[in-house]
Amino acid sequence: MSNIQPLPALEVLKAQAKRLRQSLTAEGNFITHSEALELLAHQHGFRDWNTLHAAAGNRPASPLALGARISGLYLGQPFTGEIIALASLNHGSHFRLTIDFDEPVDVVTFDSFSAFRKRVNCTVAADGKSPALTGDGKPQMAIAV
Repeated sequence: MSNIQPLPALEVLKAQAKRLRQSLTAEGNFITHSEALELLAHQHGFRDWNTLHAAAGNRPASPLALGARISGLYLGQPFTGEIIALASLNHGSHFRLTIDFDEPVDVVTFDSFSAFRKRVNCTVAADGKSPALTGDGKPQMAIAV
């Protein structure tokens, strides 16, 4: 079992560098865009931007990336939210996620009782569906990919 986080796509990495630069500038620490790219590479454990760029490759953005905005069904209830934690399992065949829902999701189907969840942990396959099923045989988590 591996807990190495998959690399985001290049456009996501570049957007992270842009946000880093904006954040530092707001605090009075002015850096160039190329310096922000280098800092980002170091944060991801790479020697420099060129090495990170080569490792990330020119692939499309995966919907299962840290910070990604996602939607789908959790226990049959629609949701939108953000991936706030992500780990690759079984060489990338599955992912362990923590999702912060925009609005709490009622996880109980009884009319006389409710239980709302704002944040959930789950495991999904690369297709965004959890191997864990509900009582009616549907995936507990189904992310629209």
